[in-house]
Amino acid sequence: MTINIRRATATDLDAVAPLFDAYRRFYGQPGDLPRARAFLAERMQAGQSVVLLAERDSHAVGFTQLFPMFSSVRTARMWVLNDLYVDAESRRGGIARGLLDAAARFARDDGAARIVLETSVDNTAARALYRTAGWHEETSQWYALPLDGG
Repeated sequence: MTINIRRATATDLDAVAPLFDAYRRFYGQPGDLPRARAFLAERMQAGQSVVLLAERDSHAVGFTQLFPMFSSVRTARMWVLNDLYVDAESRRGGIARGLLDAAARFARDDGAARIVLETSVDNTAARALYRTAGWHEETSQWYALPLDGG
């Protein structure tokens, strides 16, 4: 079965939204398909994110969402790979790796200086995948200040 990965458009929202909702549930958020769809629609319409959609036999099986960021030091665009999700029944078939590679190609073609992502230290499967795909763990530390009580 062939996997096709392409940039999603507004016409793909009904296919991507359930995957995005499942991704949010995976991270402990309550299921809310209308909210997931609205978030994606707003980001895509405003040009605030790029969604890459993985399809197998014309069925949506995974996605990644990238957000633009800029580096003052590099005076260049960067991309943050913020979300990556593959439907449970489609895992272990190379789709996540395909999405990572497609995201890197997109960022490179866009002229970005780099692409970054963050994952938890205990997510050993994801960390192994990222290393296999050529990503490097850095020694810098991200810090967070919750502004919404969460």
